[in-house]
Amino acid sequence: MKTIVAGHVAVTATEFVELALGTPVELWLGVEGESEMERAARLDAARDILADNPHLPDEVSRVAAEAIETFAPELFNVVPLTRPARRRRAARKGAAA
Repeated sequence: MKTIVAGHVAVTATEFVELALGTPVELWLGVEGESEMERAARLDAARDILADNPHLPDEVSRVAAEAIETFAPELFNVVPLTRPARRRRAARKGAAA
């Protein structure tokens, strides 16, 4: 895979995600063996980034959905769930009278 994001070439999926997010993936997911102090600092930095860009989660969701739709569309082949029909409140009142 070779994708260009903001003028940079992403060779791996991880590089693509990092370029799309503008942050390393580890900031959001953590790393194995991190200390409590490292975890606290990482989460503090993540909170600062979200405070500066409150729309980031929506943007990430959009990018992820577009990537799945482009590279793995079979993941979107789902059957919608059906919901039982709802009765109207007026119909119930009329039936009770």
